[in-house]
Amino acid sequence: MMIHEELSGEIIGAAMEVLNKLKPGLDEKLYERAMIIELKRRGHNVAVQSSFPVSYRGELIGTLIPDLIVDAAVIVDPKVVSCFTDTHVAQMIGYLNITGLDLALLINFKNARLEWKRVLRSNEPDEAPDLHA
Repeated sequence: MMIHEELSGEIIGAAMEVLNKLKPGLDEKLYERAMIIELKRRGHNVAVQSSFPVSYRGELIGTLIPDLIVDAAVIVDPKVVSCFTDTHVAQMIGYLNITGLDLALLINFKNARLEWKRVLRSNEPDEAPDLHA
């Protein structure tokens, strides 16, 4: 997990640089494109809009396309939102489960101060709650 801590710190540093240069108030895609430039400038490999097949009971039902994957290790999802919600976190957990990666970063460019949230993939077996207890 140490490699993830270091890498997430570098990604957050790049996001701070992007926000300092562009300021808040722009469209998500503009921050995403700037993040790609900044991360590559810092020597990172950035996969953009990689496609992952999603199957159910052995049948392909669609594809998952995360915004950015940095160094084949961390999903990065730039946002411009008032605040992160449970829906944002749940989406990242789903992305982690499909991609097999362990860490996602939600990064919010909405305000003058950068906000971020680390989301970790649970290695716990899926367990449904007992509704009859």
